Amino acid sequence: AALTVPLGLSQHVVGLGITLFASSLSYFLFRLLVPLSSTPPSITPFQPLNPSWLAETPFIGQVLGTQTALTWIAIPLALLLGYVLFRTPLGLAIRMTGENPHAAEAQGINPIRVRIFTIMFGSALMAVGGAFLTLSAFNSFFPTMMQGRGWVCIALVVFASWKPARALVGALLFALFDAFQLRLQTVYGKAVPYQLFLMIPYIMSIVALIVMARRARVPQALMQPYRRGER
Repeated sequence: AALTVPLGLSQHVVGLGITLFASSLSYFLFRLLVPLSSTPPSITPFQPLNPSWLAETPFIGQVLGTQTALTWIAIPLALLLGYVLFRTPLGLAIRMTGENPHAAEAQGINPIRVRIFTIMFGSALMAVGGAFLTLSAFNSFFPTMMQGRGWVCIALVVFASWKPARALVGALLFALFDAFQLRLQTVYGKAVPYQLFLMIPYIMSIVALIVMARRARVPQALMQPYRRGER
């Protein structure tokens, strides 16, 4: 936020630079703590929330009964953010800043403050998503655990046309294809290289992005630095 908003640097360059720096730093620190000859320590994961009334529900109990608290929080949070974004004054200020920050400033909104707040809030949510992989999915940490999921999230935003509820649907579809490729590995893993199955959710993400990108309405001020007094 400090580089892209107050300084007005290119978001493409800053985003790519931070991504490369953070991934390299995490690998460096990981190897300092866990040498190549050592086994990564296991992490005590979050336990699934499986209330008795849910466990007795057919199918739904099998799906939701294996999920941790982070999943239970993430789904209603996406719906709540959609409500805030499209039904509250705060959401109106955020959307106006994304469309035309100069018009937002004319209405008494501080575009710089809004952009810094939204970047920090979004970054915090992304950090929680990364923690989910360690504490709920893999029960361990290794530098390559993301496997490109962060880039899929960018495609997911375009697929959802910047709408949180649609993003939730897209995330569930990606998870469905990810589970599908895991099942294919179990059945055909010995006959077919597993790398081909790993490609499935990412290929489907690219296909969905190609189909939806033409229909997506991109915010007019997306990736554009804002400077007071400039038009």
